[in-house]
Amino acid sequence: MGEILLIRHGETTWSASHRHTSYTDLELTPDGERQARALGVLLAGRRFVRVLSSPRQRAVCTAHLAGLDVDATDPDLAEWNYGEYEGRTTADVHEENPHWNLWTDGCPGGESPAQIGERLDRVIARVTPLLDQGTVALVAHGHSLRVLGARWIGLPPSAGALLRLDTATASVLGHEHGRRVILRWNQPAPPPPGTAPDQAARH
Repeated sequence: MGEILLIRHGETTWSASHRHTSYTDLELTPDGERQARALGVLLAGRRFVRVLSSPRQRAVCTAHLAGLDVDATDPDLAEWNYGEYEGRTTADVHEENPHWNLWTDGCPGGESPAQIGERLDRVIARVTPLLDQGTVALVAHGHSLRVLGARWIGLPPSAGALLRLDTATASVLGHEHGRRVILRWNQPAPPPPGTAPDQAARH
């Protein structure tokens, strides 16, 4: 039985400033490009029966720089639609709505937790039959992949709040004794030789 490798895209200007980014199609920053190339070290020698990416260029570019050949883009892998909160930070939103919680409330004009959960369930349903042939790679975004991880192990979309996921990281979903499990989560690429590991959070 194969595994599902989840890759979050590299840094963008909005991820660096903690701004919610869903449908806004941003490029990677130079640091984000370096992060994406470094992911290639984690992926070296691995073979995938299918590589799917979010349609957003930050995801497709990350896949390319990490050495992956994307078979198709899947709109169901797009980031949580933040609606009216697109481009805003959580701190900014809390100034007008101090009790807002993305994971339980969703976004006005955007998606609810149930809605994003439904589309990530569709992704899981499509890729699960492929695992009989080997490992599948999914390249996408922070919140959508956190929801996917929660749904893989049978938790509600809101449980993704407990699965922190930094930029340019790899996570692995798989099985143990026939149960769906998280094998690894939020693994950063190794730093280039001769450099100190980056201890700062990458968003």
